[in-house]
Amino acid sequence: MQACEDELCSLDMLSNTKKSNCLRIGPSHDRVCVNITTENGSQLQWVDEIRYLGIFIVNSTKFKCSVNHAKRTFYRAANGIFGKIGRLASEEVIVQLLLHKCMPILLYGFEVCALYKMSLQSLDFTVNRFFMKLLRTSDIMCITVNHFAFDLPSVTLARRFAKFCQLENMRVY
Repeated sequence: MQACEDELCSLDMLSNTKKSNCLRIGPSHDRVCVNITTENGSQLQWVDEIRYLGIFIVNSTKFKCSVNHAKRTFYRAANGIFGKIGRLASEEVIVQLLLHKCMPILLYGFEVCALYKMSLQSLDFTVNRFFMKLLRTSDIMCITVNHFAFDLPSVTLARRFAKFCQLENMRVY
């Protein structure tokens, strides 16, 4: 920690210990660690989850992003749409509002993360639940998202992740 602080001081930068935390990723992610003490006596706390550029990273054996906050925010936005327009608008209009206002909230930043299959299924289920509410059904087999020309998050993220990797490979350093 001393080397990091010295380097930051040489760059005329200070670390903000109120906004900084420590997170472990790897085989020993669940071990208890002593808090890191800075030169001025402040301590950096060890946490189970951090937010970095809008993405929530959780401690795990491998790099893992949490989709829970994105799902919660998506539901808040989707319910806000229902609260404002109710069932006055057609299903097509509501789907377009969902596509342009709520889906960016749900998918924000995940195109750069290789999400686990379980996380992708969770995002898909979130959208399917919205369609179940929209179409007033409790049977997921009745949901045909393709009827609205709407891609599930797993399809959209796979396409965006491939595009991101392609752009990264073309980048010259």
